[in-house]
Amino acid sequence: MDGKICLVTGANTGIGYATAVGLAEWGATVVMLCRDETRGATAVRDVQQSTGNPHVELLLCDLASLASIRQAAADFQARHEVLHILINNASVIPRQREVTADGLERQFAVNHLAYFLLTHLLLDVLKTSAPARIINVSSQVHASGVVDFADLQAERSYRPTQVYANTKLMNVLFTFELARRLADTAVTANCLHPGVVDTNLGRDYSGLPRSVSRGGLSWAEGARTSLYLATAPEAEDVTGRYFRDEREARPSTTSQDETLARRLWEVSAVLTSSQGCAA
Repeated sequence: MDGKICLVTGANTGIGYATAVGLAEWGATVVMLCRDETRGATAVRDVQQSTGNPHVELLLCDLASLASIRQAAADFQARHEVLHILINNASVIPRQREVTADGLERQFAVNHLAYFLLTHLLLDVLKTSAPARIINVSSQVHASGVVDFADLQAERSYRPTQVYANTKLMNVLFTFELARRLADTAVTANCLHPGVVDTNLGRDYSGLPRSVSRGGLSWAEGARTSLYLATAPEAEDVTGRYFRDEREARPSTTSQDETLARRLWEVSAVLTSSQGCAA
């Protein structure tokens, strides 16, 4: 991975942090996208010190803000001319329905639209850096998700775990549609289930206080499939697939609905003002 530049979202804790550590250990330049400057700077120093790799950077971004995502993409491209690995990892599960400054439900904004917009904004640099890989962290709970275009933002009913499952389904639909649109390029797109990992997000999903350990995989174990897709030579030409435990797995039937994926893409492009996003 020497000479490779990787961008990981939600990188100051949990699976994102462990992914950044793994990439740094492989010798890559790692850009850790984080919302909080203090926590992000601490995480960057910790990764540098634990891996001995000085090429670890902080990129500030609030993924709940479309303007912040656009600024982060511009900031990245001001620093780097190439990008070889993009890992969309960050997710949230607010207990109560929250609305962002853009008027979007927060889970939908962070867990899906941020993946869509950041990828769109960095797609040209990924193409010029090819071979390049896009990796979207989803979840096995995508199988219980639905895409209700009449209530995409859970205005009628907000059940946090159901909304989370819905956004994880959107991650898979987005990945498969992206892979189809990138078929004639050397940029791949894959998604994955990281396992049931002991993170703050996992405790939010279970409804437990963050001070209570819920068990599950370690952060490093949860990062293994992301790191496999980012680094494995045999994964370089694989695209449009869903993985778990470092192996291809069967996604839900709904996630393979091409008509649904195209419609979600079109709606997402409108909501992020990215109507030219044809990939």
